[in-house]
Amino acid sequence: MVGLVFRRLAQTGLAVWALASVVFLLSYRDLDAAVRLALPDATEATAGPGAGRAADQATRQAAFRQRLGLDLPLFYLSRTTDPQLHWVKWRWNGAHNQYHRWATGLVRGNWGVSFRTGEAVTARLGRALSFTLPLTGTAAFLAVLCALGLGQRLARRPWGHSLLQAALVGLHALPLFVVALALLLTLANPEVVAWFPAYGLSQATDADLDTWSQTGRYALHLVLPVAALTLTALPELTLHLSGALARELRSDYATTARAKGLAEPAIIRHHALRNALLPTITLIAELLPALVAGAVVVEVVFALPGMGRLLADAAAARDYPVLVGGILLIGAARLLALLLADLLYFWADPRIRWHS
Repeated sequence: MVGLVFRRLAQTGLAVWALASVVFLLSYRDLDAAVRLALPDATEATAGPGAGRAADQATRQAAFRQRLGLDLPLFYLSRTTDPQLHWVKWRWNGAHNQYHRWATGLVRGNWGVSFRTGEAVTARLGRALSFTLPLTGTAAFLAVLCALGLGQRLARRPWGHSLLQAALVGLHALPLFVVALALLLTLANPEVVAWFPAYGLSQATDADLDTWSQTGRYALHLVLPVAALTLTALPELTLHLSGALARELRSDYATTARAKGLAEPAIIRHHALRNALLPTITLIAELLPALVAGAVVVEVVFALPGMGRLLADAAAARDYPVLVGGILLIGAARLLALLLADLLYFWADPRIRWHS
């Protein structure tokens, strides 16, 4: 089994590398626009009107390209066209290209620098992850925990089953931004109820307070964003698990357990739950990548300086090093989640065997 795990990890690494390479090669074909956005205008103090300012702008763009290595060919092979004969020629550039420079730097832990700020990509991503990981991790934990409790309750079909199921279906139909805005306008609005802060998470730990006060303020700022992500992830997990539990409770082994005198909660916990988790494991494994995608909306609504907002700003500004680095992390999380699903399947049912 250990060998298969390492093989899956190697396959995951190759898939993530291929994904990042494709994004890099596609995005870096639009470098002219990225350079123009990184250097929008020449300063009036160093250039006069007309041709002088245009020449100064071209000089600055050329220096910017050379400093970041953007004047190199994009890949190992490049295509050129003969202007007279209109022939297409292919030229081998060797290791003297942007992709080779990026790939070797990535292996060494150097993910490049931001076009906009000149800061290391790893530093920007690390700072964003310090806000996004607590947000998405807490939401994932709460969503799974609440789904396990509500799914078992719905499977027992107590009083109020239909009302709870209808509420979950209605909540599942609401987009994430609607849920986030509803929480913001009702629980962080001075005209309604101002129980929680609406923004300012990045300054929550900057005040001159003791550790416990800073932690309390930090947790208070996370309540509404975590609630928005949890409420949108909860219905699908709960409805899927309750349906699987209902099917298991109609099986022969559940009937036998009832005939032996076991109560319905005991049958669910000790017999039906583990079997019902099998079709739900894939949803649980996909939950964290889905929450990272949903963090884009939540971080914009609540003005959080996390990964989602960073990637949205990088895409708008064509800050490709940051964008490629973020996609690399998200792709790795997605593929590792699928590997986690395989391990959970093996745990839930030892009869399952992997095939190489």
